[in-house]
Amino acid sequence: MDFLLDPNVAYLVLLGGVLLGLMSLVTPGTGAFEIGAFFCLALAGYAVYNLSFNGWALLLLVLSVIPFVYAIQKPKREFYLGASILLLVAGSVFLFSTDGWKPAVNPVVALLASSLLAVFLWVAARKTMQANAAAPAHDLDVLIGKSGEARSKIHGDGSVYINGELWSARSEETIPAGSLIRVVRREGLILVVEKDSSQTSSLQ
Repeated sequence: MDFLLDPNVAYLVLLGGVLLGLMSLVTPGTGAFEIGAFFCLALAGYAVYNLSFNGWALLLLVLSVIPFVYAIQKPKREFYLGASILLLVAGSVFLFSTDGWKPAVNPVVALLASSLLAVFLWVAARKTMQANAAAPAHDLDVLIGKSGEARSKIHGDGSVYINGELWSARSEETIPAGSLIRVVRREGLILVVEKDSSQTSSLQ
């Protein structure tokens, strides 16, 4: 794993892990983002352990999660989203250091990667904020009794596709992705579902 001791490689792996971690907050229940984030952050942790790093930059990375979570919960919080992205970019660029505090990452790599990350997070998070703003306009009670399809493995959390829309859901028992489901009740904006054995064809 010596390739991870290159600050540029470690930086890109770290960015990938942070991006996947933040995307798991935006779209919970898929499992893929969580697994990818864990894998990348574990590799980045190995690099941090073996390379010289700035503790204050690591603190910025941790703090960047707070305004991000706050921003995606409700609309019109773009300021907090921007602050989160700035903390993330600054923390990741300056994390791996040389000569005391100077960033060890190639400036061109840092500029391109951080710019792409910032644009992607801005667009993805704003879409989530807009979706959260529109969610209360739906009468979720009309979905009770409706059938749909599990788009991810559902237990403690997951996602289902009903009436042409994707919803967050949970169930008392594990439901595999692709299974037909039925809504039994709702808890706030979360649909509580069960496996629907009365239908045999998959919903499109």
